[in-house]
Amino acid sequence: MTDTSPPSPSSSATPKKDHGRAGRNLPAAIASAVVLLAAIAASLVFWKTAFMVIVVIAVVVAIWELRQGMLAKDIDLPEQPLMAGGVVMVVVAYFFGAPALVTATAVTALVTMLWLLRRGIDGYVHTASAAIFTLVYVPFLGSFVALLLAEDRGELAIVTFILVTIASDTGGYVAGVLFGKHPMAPVISPKKSWEGLAGSLAFCTFAGWLLVVHLLDGDWWVGVVLGLIVGVMATLGDLVESVMKRDLGIKDMSQIIPGHGGLMDRLDSLLATVAPTWLLLHYLVL
Repeated sequence: MTDTSPPSPSSSATPKKDHGRAGRNLPAAIASAVVLLAAIAASLVFWKTAFMVIVVIAVVVAIWELRQGMLAKDIDLPEQPLMAGGVVMVVVAYFFGAPALVTATAVTALVTMLWLLRRGIDGYVHTASAAIFTLVYVPFLGSFVALLLAEDRGELAIVTFILVTIASDTGGYVAGVLFGKHPMAPVISPKKSWEGLAGSLAFCTFAGWLLVVHLLDGDWWVGVVLGLIVGVMATLGDLVESVMKRDLGIKDMSQIIPGHGGLMDRLDSLLATVAPTWLLLHYLVL
């Protein structure tokens, strides 16, 4: 879910076009979403392992974006070990499972902390803490996509995960624009409303039931639970991203995706929902 709050005074020196209550360039956002979804669909249809290339690229770009954003607070993330370790984490999660992911995460954390010794003592704890936060937030959570894809019906599980999360974004957007009157977190994200949350939960619940029952042949109640969990976690993920951007004094993590801002501005909900989605589907459906 995208943060549609007004930019902070330090986020840009030039005025931006007002796109209304949506807070985004809707045609550009739709076009970008179609291109991204087409690439994902093509990889899942023709060779599902190719989807891991998309995940790896997303992890690397997201780490780069977080480093650029944190530089605003004079936090210089060690992107080389984070990127290299992130790639390894995704790959081992897909081929060797959750235990290998845990091990790769621990090794990457240790290597990252050792890497930072080259910079000396001043600011070590500050930068190391931000680096470990980035490690967990992006490559560790992102690797659950690999775990999901590695299941016997992994392609269908990925489709379910993405569509239910999109339903949260869509439901929140529609309900928020049409009915949003009561701010949910005015300090963090002024345009996010309780009506938008209700729309997210309604859309997610329907999408979860529909996909789990008719695509994964699971029980209807699992789909309902999945929808409710995704609706809540996607909203929380968006709020976390909003807090980060406000703290850093930026509007978007970057401008690489027209109509959406940065890649992290699209991944916030997905990163927040993928781990509980894998847990639920792994033990109750797949």
